[in-house]
This record gives sequence, C-alpha cells and structure tokens, in this order.
Amino acid sequence: MAFSLPDSWIWDFWLADDGDLFHLFYLHAPKSLGDPELRHRNARFGHATSRDLREWDDLGPIFPPGADGEFDETATWTGSVVRGRDGLWRMFYTGASFRPGGGNVETIGVATSPDLTTWTKQPGPLVRADSRWYETWGTSTWPEEAFRDPWVYLDQESGTWHMLITARADHGSDDDRGVIGHATSPDLEEWTLQPPLSSPGAGFAHLEVPQLVEVDGAAVLLFSCNTPALSDAARAQGLTGGIWSVPVSVPLQEVDVARARLLASERLYSGRILPDRTGAPVLLAFDMADADGGFLGSISDPVPVGWAAGGLRMLG
Repeated sequence: MAFSLPDSWIWDFWLADDGDLFHLFYLHAPKSLGDPELRHRNARFGHATSRDLREWDDLGPIFPPGADGEFDETATWTGSVVRGRDGLWRMFYTGASFRPGGGNVETIGVATSPDLTTWTKQPGPLVRADSRWYETWGTSTWPEEAFRDPWVYLDQESGTWHMLITARADHGSDDDRGVIGHATSPDLEEWTLQPPLSSPGAGFAHLEVPQLVEVDGAAVLLFSCNTPALSDAARAQGLTGGIWSVPVSVPLQEVDVARARLLASERLYSGRILPDRTGAPVLLAFDMADADGGFLGSISDPVPVGWAAGGLRMLG
C-alpha cells in the first residue's frame, strides 16, 4: 500500500538502498496547519524503511531546521543520499531561509551518517546560487532564490561527483528561466559551482527534483514542473504539468530540456526511479491531487517504467 501518515502530509522524497533495506527520506508537515500551502515553511525530514518498496516501517523524524541565522533556519527541503568512497553516507539537502514579508533563499548543505539512521548536520551551506550564471534573490519577480533539490551522483569513468540542482538562469523571461544547475566535486567535500547544464526558454519556470537515472541501459533525466510553473507560452499551447523525462547522453553536457515529455500527470509529482529487488526499474512519486484536485500528500506504490513509443513510459 502507498505510504502515508494519518496526521501529516508527505510530499517530496528520496531513497537509498543499503542492499537489505530501502530507506525512504521524506518531507512532512502537520495537517493541523489547515492549508497544504503552509507545509513548505514547516517541512521536516522523516525516515522509513522497506524490503519491497510497498510495505513501510516509519522511523519518525531525523533532524530539525537550524537555529536563527543559519542557512536552514526555516525548513529543511529535498535532497539525495549517496555513499562515499570512505563508506560514509551523505545526505545533501536544501536549507530554506524565509525572508520577512515572504519569499525565501535556498542553499544546499549536507548531513552525514554511518548507518542511514543517525545523522549529523555539517556546517553549511556547501553550495549557493552565484549571480555569474544564476538568478539571485530580488533580481526578478520570482518570489524566491531557487537553488534546491540537489541530486548527487558519481561519474564512474572520471571519478568526479556531480550535483544537479533546481535553479533559475540570470536572464530570460521571468516565467521561463528554469535550468538544471550544476556543481562538481572530487571528494564530496569541496564543491565547485559550474554553469547550468540547460538553457532558459525551454518552457519551465523551474525544473524540480532532478534525477539522472539509467533505464534499460539508456540514461534519462527526470524532473517535475507543475502547470502554474510552465511558461505562459507553454500553457498557451495547452501543455500541463507533472513528471517530465528527457533522454540524455552521459557525461551530461548541454541538456535540451525543451525535448522533455510528460511521464505522469501532475496528480503525481516528484518522481524517483530506482531498481526494485528484481532489478526492474520502477517509479515512485508523491500523490499530489485526488480526482477533484484536492491535495493528498502520500507516496505511491511503485509503477514499472520502460521505453515504449519513442519515450519513457509508465507500464502499469
């Protein structure tokens, strides 16, 4: 059955596999807030485990936001988990700092763990938006400094670690500046910000929760963008939001995000693909809306995915 909590909304999530258990890390906020839109300011991390991606044991919260003045003083947002060459697990995550009167600045930090259960936050931030390439707070009408959702992976051939980031370019129409931000590291400790891997003008105000994954031997970039965050031009063409995919070549260079196609409607969001215990690729996503458009806030059961009709498709 889908993973849910009776008293909390659940939305973005990321996963790690220790070979025995799948570890689910998720954002949650209390339903007592009343309005689901308030969940972003109140987001916290939770942790659950499963042997089959269907039945989950909830282990509860991990760590809280930082103290006043720290990069994650308001809330902790989406990230990813990798295991370094030193055997240490690292959770790269988004710190949100909301400004008086509204809006927020997002930067990226890290927490470490020997066992995926006990986590220690490290001083941060590690990576932040740089105005050489990226939009920063107050330089457009966009209500935030978007620099979040780090997806970290290792390029096996070069030995370099890469971080993909939800970011916005420093130029273009305000409704069409979404890009895939990029940073690199030799060791997961020191990070160097790079120019974005995609260009603005592809039809997206933001490209959320990016993931680079291999499906049946072919690389694909996954991201999410809801209908309100599509550009005016994209919506005028009748496009609607959800989970998007675009085939890519590795190592990533310029990614043509304009070639992305919907994998799932926005009743599902923040999709993640991983192999199940049989090795078959499956998609998990959070249940964003019911048939009437009401916010749900739970995580779906896995759905098989594969290549069909010229693109990545859900097969179940």
